[in-house]
Amino acid sequence: MATVFINPKTDFAFKKIFGSKQSKDILISFLNAIVYNEQDIIQDLVILDPYQAPRIKGIKDSYLDVKATLVDGTTVIIEM
Repeated sequence: MATVFINPKTDFAFKKIFGSKQSKDILISFLNAIVYNEQDIIQDLVILDPYQAPRIKGIKDSYLDVKATLVDGTTVIIEM
């Protein structure tokens, strides 16, 4: 039987890997590495309720993943 791995790029797998309070520091480090070229830009983050219903009929649902606070106080949303 072949080993099957979950794709970490899917919303489900991303939440399973990074979606707990215990993994917060790892997620901050990971996002700083891939989004901000390994600079410590993200200082804090909150994992959001992933389901946001569309406001306009026919528009796809959006899945918001992380609300991050940057070193300059700016708040950004990072979507997987």
